[in-house]
Amino acid sequence: MRVPRAVIRLIESFERLPGIGPKTAQRLVFYLLHNPQKELDSFAESLIRLKKDTKECSICFNVGEQNPCEICIDRDRDEDKICIVEQPLDILAIEKGGFYKGLYHVLHGAISPLNNIGPEELHIDDLLPRIRDNKVKELILATNPNMEGEATAMYIKKIIKEKFKRKNLKISRIGRGLPIGADLEYADEVTLNRAFEGRRKF
Repeated sequence: MRVPRAVIRLIESFERLPGIGPKTAQRLVFYLLHNPQKELDSFAESLIRLKKDTKECSICFNVGEQNPCEICIDRDRDEDKICIVEQPLDILAIEKGGFYKGLYHVLHGAISPLNNIGPEELHIDDLLPRIRDNKVKELILATNPNMEGEATAMYIKKIIKEKFKRKNLKISRIGRGLPIGADLEYADEVTLNRAFEGRRKF
């Protein structure tokens, strides 16, 4: 059986997505093939608008509808705290719990030598000007509790200590509640709340 070129192209496109293998890609394509054209048009339009209707915040590097993002311009947020996370998805998980009212900084990854990701590939240098402002009293390192997340947290702590001699700057690490090797985005609100409550000096 000769598979139509349009089907093959879409299967190959799905295969490029993380966590999707050839079989899953095929199932998704044939599922979409049986959907009404109206739904496919709506799906395609959502994909087209994805990049066009989103912006990366020039302050915290979160993804939003405006620049700066709504969190950075919210005057009700605690400007003396910055929570450092790996991905925008981590902010969604934390905000869902409603327990943290400070600001954020998104690294867009973690240090991973095996994947050729070094500090220069992350938004670490962009964090430094934000700390020069004496308003910031605490940095919460909320990178994932795995090898890459720990290495990233250690690196950031080292850089901050070298560049800033401020005694009033507390560096903390999220604590109990998150199992080793778990990702922040999959944690429930109660677990995340406990992790923030149990943060320790780092």
